[in-house]
Amino acid sequence: MSSKATRAQILKDAWIGDAVLSLYARRRILSEEDRTDAHRAEQMTSNQFLTAYGEASETEAKIGAIYTRDGLASAFTWIEENLMPIYERQEANRRKRIRRPDQV
Repeated sequence: MSSKATRAQILKDAWIGDAVLSLYARRRILSEEDRTDAHRAEQMTSNQFLTAYGEASETEAKIGAIYTRDGLASAFTWIEENLMPIYERQEANRRKRIRRPDQV
């Protein structure tokens, strides 16, 4: 497969992976908070967040490929095991910064 065809497949898989990740984020937020929170959902799915794991489109493509091959539960498990530890660390750092802003 040429690099152009490979990139096209990555983008196709990423399109699906983005949807799966968004669904995961919304379900997690609803189960934890029993309310919607668009800001938190955005933090859990943003390209900025995904780059903490790897290139954003490739990360979404990985999720999409897992979903296509193994189903939603497997994709959610991969997200939980690979992305959520990063998200939790970032959230802990955000909470620390809010509690103790840098002194100038």
